[in-house]
Amino acid sequence: MTTTPTDDPADSSSAPRPGSLGSGGCADSPDSPGPTGPNDSPDSPGSAAELADSMTRAIKRIRRQTGWRLEPYGITPGQARALRTLAHVPGCETPDHAMRLSDLADKLHIAPRSATTVVDALEEAGLVERSPDPADRRAVRILLTEAGRAAVERIGQVRDEVAQEYFGEVSPADEEVLLRVLRSAEARFLAAGPPRRSAPPDAAR
Repeated sequence: MTTTPTDDPADSSSAPRPGSLGSGGCADSPDSPGPTGPNDSPDSPGSAAELADSMTRAIKRIRRQTGWRLEPYGITPGQARALRTLAHVPGCETPDHAMRLSDLADKLHIAPRSATTVVDALEEAGLVERSPDPADRRAVRILLTEAGRAAVERIGQVRDEVAQEYFGEVSPADEEVLLRVLRSAEARFLAAGPPRRSAPPDAAR
């Protein structure tokens, strides 16, 4: 398959591949911690910004490793996300319940034409098929094929393997705490509504 517009640049295979998830890069690598200051010693309490940076590094490494593990199957990260999104719809293999192409674009937060490119590649690989919407012949629904369902299962296995490797040394108790904190932060963020964008400093001039 070819790379699609939904692929995350952080998943690019052009980056050097570490021998393991814990491998670091150059001192100035985007995945490496920033400069250490007088108050940034390992023993000093972390800040929200430091937590966000750590999460960003973890997500990038997990995404890269997942992308590399999926390469032998001919599945890009963007295609994997599309397949998993389609699979989350109950009855995804029947025309009456399968997701519409427009809904898939919304779920992936991409333009409809980009979703079309993704679906074209998946259809060419035999993982999905298009079907007219029984309720609206102008619309198209995307059905997972048997090969597509097998691919979703394979993707799930790869995701589990990568997650287990990255968090393998973290105790179950710490995992519970981390998950609870992230869920709580996400719930508060969503409850607050869309954040206001700050106006440029010279906007009032």
